[in-house]
Amino acid sequence: MTDKLRAAVIGAGYWGPNLARNFRTSPDWDLVAVCDLDEGRARKVVGPRSTVDVVTSVTELLARDDVDAVAIATPARTHAPIALAALEAGKHVVVEKPVADGGVAARTMVARAAELGRVLMVDHTFCYTAPVLKMRELIAEGALGDIHYVDSVRINLGIVQPDVDVFWDLAPHDLSILDFILPGGLVPTGVAAQGADPIGAGQSCVGYLTLPLPGGAIAHVHVNWLSPTKIRQMVIGGSRRTIVWDDLSPQQRLTVYDRGVELGQPLPDKATTNISYRLGDAWAPALPEKEALGVMVSEFAAAIREGRAPRTDGHAGLRVLDVLEAAGRSLGDGGRLVPVGAVPVGGAA
Repeated sequence: MTDKLRAAVIGAGYWGPNLARNFRTSPDWDLVAVCDLDEGRARKVVGPRSTVDVVTSVTELLARDDVDAVAIATPARTHAPIALAALEAGKHVVVEKPVADGGVAARTMVARAAELGRVLMVDHTFCYTAPVLKMRELIAEGALGDIHYVDSVRINLGIVQPDVDVFWDLAPHDLSILDFILPGGLVPTGVAAQGADPIGAGQSCVGYLTLPLPGGAIAHVHVNWLSPTKIRQMVIGGSRRTIVWDDLSPQQRLTVYDRGVELGQPLPDKATTNISYRLGDAWAPALPEKEALGVMVSEFAAAIREGRAPRTDGHAGLRVLDVLEAAGRSLGDGGRLVPVGAVPVGGAA
């Protein structure tokens, strides 16, 4: 199949223009329409001399037969109704994160997409960046060995959101990355969340997630709106090697350390542990410079053409959503460890 697929973007606010630009420049896609309740805002996205249509009605857009797929960049509470209407109209769907504003709605979306044979994809943009793709590759090929721990920090002096806490605002990035790179996806044995609201904003502005993982590993995610310094860093420690990803270091975003701690047999007195330290090389893998959204829209097209689930399918979105909802339950239970809703790891979108 060599003909271009035809896409429409629904929502011309913060993220919609980025999606429109990447569909427009992709060799796989022809952007045919941008839909927004505010006609002027949509027209600003397409430009004054563009042949891309401006539409103000989602119903009108979905009735068109020249649209193969839609990208939804609207508030989370509208994701499920718009996506379900699009699926019923025979369109493939990619939706901005989070996949929905609740697990029930998200499960309905995933089930209906499977029943109708349509691709449902979640725009977990970070999963299509060069460092994250490389981390996934190194972990999959066993370069790190068994995963022992993950420490992730995403902090800055950010906008205090009026409708969601810091977990829902920032943690989806880190959780989607973990789901993408960990073998089998993000399936923690529980979630413990601690949050603080020292400025009286009405929701957590500083938060910590602890996620015990199968096999004895553990992941820790720190998110914060109140930090005067910006940090975007993830450390993934394995039995053989450790990866450090610093997203704010353009010259060396990814570093692999062949260093670690090894536990040997107990010493003769049986009271002293025999620990050795491995001090090997460190290196920075070469990373291609590609815009993540461009890679994402190409993956969306490939999934449609090949009749397969995309790398960040509806199930991936569900696993992230389940952790966020479990975090909310943990916060309400004094930060205690709570179980995560069971979500299938595989399956077509």
